[in-house]
Amino acid sequence: MHSLLLAVSVLAAASTLTTVLADDWYVPVCVTAAALLVTIAHRSGVSWEELGLGPVSVQRGLDWGLVLAGAVLAVYLLAWHMPFTHEAFKDKRAAGLSAAKQLFRVLVRVPFGTVLLEEVGFRGVLWALIIRLRGPVWATAVSSTLFGFWHVPPSRGLTKANAAAEGVFGAGTAGVIRSVAAAVVGTGIAGVLLCELRRRSGSLIAPMVVHCALNSFGYASAWAAARRQ
Repeated sequence: MHSLLLAVSVLAAASTLTTVLADDWYVPVCVTAAALLVTIAHRSGVSWEELGLGPVSVQRGLDWGLVLAGAVLAVYLLAWHMPFTHEAFKDKRAAGLSAAKQLFRVLVRVPFGTVLLEEVGFRGVLWALIIRLRGPVWATAVSSTLFGFWHVPPSRGLTKANAAAEGVFGAGTAGVIRSVAAAVVGTGIAGVLLCELRRRSGSLIAPMVVHCALNSFGYASAWAAARRQ
């Protein structure tokens, strides 16, 4: 239990730091926090296999992840070409980025910042620690609930950045509250699905690859949509 509380504290500290520090610190903070979480897990006796990062697990996870990443890409390409989904790709956060900054976001910030910390933290260390205490159902429920609340800070500006989100949730404070609540529920459900992928594949690499595909292809689609306008 002590290790679990310590891991949650590291995640809370990382969330705070990535919110208050300059954007240049985002990836270093995420990498450092992920390393601390793995250290906590190992000091608690959690093996690489239990984290889903053993030699056999890595290959199996790549097999699962690459197939599912291809499916994610196909969905994005289909949605990008559908007239009624154009509005969903209009995101001010992507529109103003140069090609270099967009490449950095897709190839560095997402995989080595967002995905590394969130997957190591929620589907790796927390899941492995909780499963030892209460089993896979509790591990999935607790880690996914925390994963949902993890997205409160980044979702507060959603309605200002995305026209489709503002259209659905409305503007002003009420719109922000509704969009944050939807983000918590939506990412909590996503957490459950990623945990199930982690369980079925026996690997942390599978949810890592899928998570990376969802975020990176999403940012790339929004950036391309802005250039198309």
